[in-house]
Amino acid sequence: MMNANNLPVRRQNLADEVASRLQQQISLGQYETGQKLPTEPELMQQFGVGRSTIREAVRILANAGLVRVQQGVGTFVESQEGISEPLSQRFQRAQFNDLNEIRQLLEVKIAEKAALHRTESDISKMQALLQKREEMAIANQPDECIQADIDFHTSIAAASKNEIMVDLYKTVACHLKKSFIARFSTTDTFAQTQDLHKALLQSIIDQEPEKALHWATQIITHRD
Repeated sequence: MMNANNLPVRRQNLADEVASRLQQQISLGQYETGQKLPTEPELMQQFGVGRSTIREAVRILANAGLVRVQQGVGTFVESQEGISEPLSQRFQRAQFNDLNEIRQLLEVKIAEKAALHRTESDISKMQALLQKREEMAIANQPDECIQADIDFHTSIAAASKNEIMVDLYKTVACHLKKSFIARFSTTDTFAQTQDLHKALLQSIIDQEPEKALHWATQIITHRD
């Protein structure tokens, strides 16, 4: 008979749920500090999910400092001192202003790093997403424009080549999206800041980190 920890998770926010379930098991002492977690196939069977979900859940736990991934060896439980829950789970309880401040700080840093490390492939993706942002702003499609804006900044994060910042930005943006949709009933603000975003992208293309930092700061300090 399956116990609660072995029940398949419901098919929504799978990675977060698996991460939460594993975090609970660790907190209850099922896995001790330094102990190796079950293999991916074992975790897939335990939770009834696919490999990509298990990898994302482990990444969430790693970002929270709960586990350490050693390539080719396995995933090991880290010391739990001072850690209470996965970061993604903690964000669910956070206030909008706190999360938004984290997003703004990340956007400044990822812009600077992207200007140093972007590739031609990164540039093409950023250009396409910025164009979609503009198209959705012109069409006054708030939900689609918000998603395009998030995707654009996420592509900048990817161009920074810092996987932790990418994961953090994705997680913060995901939790903020509903609040953005509730706050922006039109795309006026997005249309007003489109030129700032174009200037930001150009500074990244030109590999000018100081200008990228400047334009990213202009974007996050823009007032309606």
